[in-house]
Amino acid sequence: MIRINNISNRILYGVNKMEKSESCQQSELCPKFESAMQLLGKRWVGLIISQLLSGMSRFSEIEASLPISGRILSERFKELEEAGLVKREVFAEVPVRIEYRLTKRGRAMEPIIKAVQEWASNEINVAE
Repeated sequence: MIRINNISNRILYGVNKMEKSESCQQSELCPKFESAMQLLGKRWVGLIISQLLSGMSRFSEIEASLPISGRILSERFKELEEAGLVKREVFAEVPVRIEYRLTKRGRAMEPIIKAVQEWASNEINVAE
């Protein structure tokens, strides 16, 4: 639990790899934290990142594994690419093959996703 709290505090107060002059004060909401939560708070983003933690995947594989439309999945991938979390690779084959993988920055989300998974398994009850 201490590790999760340390990660949360570093994200919340902006002290992960930032110089003291750039860090956010504990009494104010860090703009970097706010931006991260806006991205991660979008529907499907956490689940997409979770799927990609197991390795490179094709668009159709992720679309089949989640109850999400192709249009929304495409939008989320574009947002994750713009944020530098996902890399899109196009293979010149017939038909064209497109695969997605997490960047180093995206892989840095792993402890956060794992912490949310652990918290959910312990604290969330799903009605059947």
